[in-house]
Amino acid sequence: MGLLDPSQKEVLRFAVSCRILTLVLQVLTRFLGSSTPIMYWFPAHLLQDQEPLLRCVDRAPQKLLEENSPPGQKAPRNCVMKLLYNWKTCSPVTKCLLVYFLAYWLLGLILHCNFLPWT
Repeated sequence: MGLLDPSQKEVLRFAVSCRILTLVLQVLTRFLGSSTPIMYWFPAHLLQDQEPLLRCVDRAPQKLLEENSPPGQKAPRNCVMKLLYNWKTCSPVTKCLLVYFLAYWLLGLILHCNFLPWT
């Protein structure tokens, strides 16, 4: 009564090994994501090199931002919002980075709230 047949043992072994692999991957990605600034420096470096909206030292693009801002809202101080408001004028590298980070954020939010593994 207490013994498992060989097929049940294999299924249990497979399930435990998959869970251990998932836990190890989640812990590794959390450690890398929270303790390695290089993962964030590289996209920031690409944005600084490729995006003309972020390279402007003077405040001339402020007028462009105010024209593209929603009615009743001032120009954003956040660089990400600045890039999102001026999506059409962004470079392809900037668009790819914005889509990647926003999709990662949204997918992580949805999966985490549903108790699915996401790091």
